[in-house]
Amino acid sequence: MGGGRCLVLLWVVLFCFFSPGVIDGSPGDADPVYRGCVEECEKTGCVGEKCLHPCKASLDGNTVDVSWHLKEPLYIRWKQWDCLSHCRYQCMLTREESRKKLGQEPDKYHGKWPFKRIFDIQEPASVAFSAMNLAVQFHGWVSFIILVNYKLPFRPNKNTYYEYTGLWHAYALFALNSWFWSAVFHMRDVDITEKIDYSSAVAFLGYSLFLAVIRAFSVRVEAARVMVAAPVFAFVTTHILYLNFFFFDYGWNMKVCVAMGLIQMVLWAVWAGVSRHPSRWKVWAVVFGGGAAMLLEVYDFPPYWGVFDAHALWHLSTIPLTYLWWSFARDDTEFRTRALMKKKD
Repeated sequence: MGGGRCLVLLWVVLFCFFSPGVIDGSPGDADPVYRGCVEECEKTGCVGEKCLHPCKASLDGNTVDVSWHLKEPLYIRWKQWDCLSHCRYQCMLTREESRKKLGQEPDKYHGKWPFKRIFDIQEPASVAFSAMNLAVQFHGWVSFIILVNYKLPFRPNKNTYYEYTGLWHAYALFALNSWFWSAVFHMRDVDITEKIDYSSAVAFLGYSLFLAVIRAFSVRVEAARVMVAAPVFAFVTTHILYLNFFFFDYGWNMKVCVAMGLIQMVLWAVWAGVSRHPSRWKVWAVVFGGGAAMLLEVYDFPPYWGVFDAHALWHLSTIPLTYLWWSFARDDTEFRTRALMKKKD
């Protein structure tokens, strides 16, 4: 079962369309005071008494081009913090400080809440929690590998009894890739990181849909699996190419993610009840837990201390669900192995 910068159904759905992009027209960046601050900063390189070295600063009436970008180390250069980015950030902080003194609530700027950077990281909490999800995914995959390769018996032909071993390995790779790019995207939101993050999330969701169909309908014949994979992967690939090379349509992407996600939700929820699987409660816990976590995205709120917003806390909530999901995968492996060995006897 799949799921944003996720593990199961609802997580991936959220990951697809709640990951923020660079959007103009937010209340903050429409504020005349903020806009005037940014324009002045681009001309002078300063916000109040604070001057920014990436900008072309005006010194003694002479414009000096500071070739700062080539002097920065690579780990800073890739983030592309140019003059405009620095001006927007400093003006945002200044404007929000003024608004706070007046008792006003924080505004969004270019589609994002006013986050405070830590070590030049744009959304530090979301980066940290995405990295933690990545670690939990890796731990779950390793524990699965240990179980199938070292703790459970093999068939006479040296293959595992569990018919879905290879599919779970592929699932882990898609999940790890998706969480890695989630961390990168929240570290620095630029065009390339946004596209890779969205594409990775869609790919993960598409593969998770394929896995849900295969497991729910117990598709074991290779030819039948190919027949399922062909239309799913063709659609997902076409969708990713459309987003990246034709038009990055956020609304269409949301509809696609929701549609694939809802199909998975129905499949896993019904299968858990009909199959009477001994670990069906884990499937339901992950599905409904993911649904409860969705409220964090619906009731969006500004970041506490400039760091912990609703989206970051949603990332945090998926960590225990990820652990539980891999626990189900291990339980399913043992359950199917025992059943097949008894059938053999």
